[in-house]
Amino acid sequence: MKAIILAGGQGTRFWPLSTKDKPKQFQKIISNETMLQQTYQRFREWLPAEKVFVVTTEKYLKLVKEQLPEIHREMIILEPDQRDTAPCIALTALHFLEKNDDEVLVISPSDQYIQGSKPLQNAINLAETIADRENAIITLGVNPINPETGYGYIRTKPNAQFYSSVYQVEAFIEKPDIRTAEKLLLEENVYWNTGIFIWKPSTISSYYKKLQPEMWELINKKEVDLKTAYSMIPKVSVDYAIIEKADNLYTIPVNFVWDDLGVWTSLERVETADKNNNYQKGDVTTSSTENCIVYTDRKTLLIGVEDLIVVSTEEGILVCHKSEEQTIKKLLNNEYFPDKSSKDE
Repeated sequence: MKAIILAGGQGTRFWPLSTKDKPKQFQKIISNETMLQQTYQRFREWLPAEKVFVVTTEKYLKLVKEQLPEIHREMIILEPDQRDTAPCIALTALHFLEKNDDEVLVISPSDQYIQGSKPLQNAINLAETIADRENAIITLGVNPINPETGYGYIRTKPNAQFYSSVYQVEAFIEKPDIRTAEKLLLEENVYWNTGIFIWKPSTISSYYKKLQPEMWELINKKEVDLKTAYSMIPKVSVDYAIIEKADNLYTIPVNFVWDDLGVWTSLERVETADKNNNYQKGDVTTSSTENCIVYTDRKTLLIGVEDLIVVSTEEGILVCHKSEEQTIKKLLNNEYFPDKSSKDE
């Protein structure tokens, strides 16, 4: 088994902490380690260094090497450009297939909060057995605890237990509206999609040849340099390009605390608030203030407000009502991130 950590996204919804020059995976959000460092060490608790790879772009290569000084250059797979997760995973599979290496890959985002590595290890070990034997795609699913609209959902087939603690997937529901999310929360066989996929390079190849033949052909073209080929590939997530259309797909429900830390309000789920339900980091003073998130690099006073996100860094200042949080990415894609990409969570 190999762990593949995806570290090329932009993380726009965590602006102004996350920027296009230093996205959230390279930031210290909930500990003294960056998200990338936490993810890398989580896998290193049970995998040797030669089994843990990082996929990123040339733009972030220096940051990866600075934050993971122990990683050898051959353990870093470089994309020529940011084209979202579908091209990224195709390129990763080809990297190993060209070496006649078909060992199971654990494809993982670099910016998730996971409490404890042992339950994750146990689930991945089970997934490895099935992925190796069945030529299948295995996902990890988390029991939803609220009607979250920023996550994708997995619905498994009723009474379709494939193996001990492994269930066949019936459908993916991508980031539903609030009413749909509330209904999904009431279903027993529905899970949040963690975005962690376990499959072999040959399985990846077979699905791309079937579902995304043009993309696979472009990445494989030897007569065209990779950068040129990449520029011809549309930006598309692996969920949309492959996972939602796959047939031999299974989910392992996991019981560890998980969050993808995709938006500022996700901090409320993993951090401790004060008596007025405010999450604060930095030199913050509040009065008659409730349910706010404050992350600041300077002395900050909040008086008589509620349900706000207030963030101050060298990059800029954000003042946003929690209900408008999803607007952050839309505004930034227009002004700060003209090269739009959904590879951000």
